Amino acid sequence: MTFVEGWQVATPQSVPYVSRLNMSAQISFFPVDNGDMTLIEFESGNRLLIDVNIRADADDPDEDVPDVATMLRERLDTDDKGRLYVDAFLLSHPDEDHCRGLETHFHLGDPDDWKKSDDKILIREMWSSPIVFRRKDRAGSGLCKDAEAWWAEARRRVKKHKNGAGDNDGDRILILGEDVDGKTDGLEEILISVDEEFNNISGELDSSMMARLLGPLPKQDSEYDEKALEKNRSSVIVRFQIEADANEDACRYLTGGDAEVAIWERIWDKHQEQVGWIDYDILQTPHHCSWHCLSHDSWSEADNPAVSDDARSALSQTRDGAYLVASSKPIKDDDSDPPCIGAKREYESIASDADGEFICVMEEIDKDDPEPIVFEIDENGPDRAGPTNKSGPIGPSNFTKSGGDPDKPVQRDKGRRYA
Repeated sequence: MTFVEGWQVATPQSVPYVSRLNMSAQISFFPVDNGDMTLIEFESGNRLLIDVNIRADADDPDEDVPDVATMLRERLDTDDKGRLYVDAFLLSHPDEDHCRGLETHFHLGDPDDWKKSDDKILIREMWSSPIVFRRKDRAGSGLCKDAEAWWAEARRRVKKHKNGAGDNDGDRILILGEDVDGKTDGLEEILISVDEEFNNISGELDSSMMARLLGPLPKQDSEYDEKALEKNRSSVIVRFQIEADANEDACRYLTGGDAEVAIWERIWDKHQEQVGWIDYDILQTPHHCSWHCLSHDSWSEADNPAVSDDARSALSQTRDGAYLVASSKPIKDDDSDPPCIGAKREYESIASDADGEFICVMEEIDKDDPEPIVFEIDENGPDRAGPTNKSGPIGPSNFTKSGGDPDKPVQRDKGRRYA
């Protein structure tokens, strides 16, 4: 395994694990309708939260909305000061359905100001794209209250780092991707460049995982430059390699926020000769199973909306038995987007080619006793914990509303199957 330049090689002997050593690796997808909220628990014991979508109704016991805040809290530990915490929190991009509930449920500000009476979750380390800062400063950015709170906290932590005081739990931050015009110059110690691998979490190396940053992608041409600050183009894209039971490559997990079709086309253009950087055992289908991640056409308005071959290729680099998970509302056969029935059909076709499974989180939960969709990871890879998919595939891949190409060839590479 390779490591970020400047970091020593991580081994169980050289890096002290926390008290949760030998826990099993898991990935949990919380039932938040159209929104993202995913918790990765590594074998080391470190926990990484990717996005949060805790609706106000979820805090009201009289409302029929899953209490995902309690589900999350039940999966966290407390530190020696009695504070529940996540080791790291990755915000994919500052849309409300990816950061809703941040101020209500997480401690922001000086960690010494945490109060037992509030009992909020401490974020030991923030993982943030620098584009968050530029969206805040851009006129008409439309950041919601929770996104502005993230922006303010990220700025506080960067300032602490610049002042040489940012290495305490609750003060740390990693900047994911370089900014334009040298705006991230001088932050090299906390900066991860696009295409770089890293395995440090909350100030320590973690030998039970390796992450590769794939996006947000830098500006490329004038057309892209003009839209570079658009919210869905700023999404952080990361492919994780997760260790389990001494298999350092037990599970590969790809997540990309709301990155849409043009981004996935660029990902394919960059990495089609090195698909080992983007292949996966679990894919969180971007933008809540949106058609716009696979096509430039409108699902509801175009007569024959066409799939982008390049975007589909980027999102179909499956390993055998791969799971494709849509964090979305139940998917209906109508003109909605997201989630979109056309995207579901594409992802079901990709899953079928890999002898895998497509899962929509809100279609799978028990409405009387909702729980996250959990994948347990052992040396043989990820396996779904709890009930299996109830709906089954709905048919072959559709490249237009009226038909499909069930005979599309499957590429093979070193024994792995790719759609």
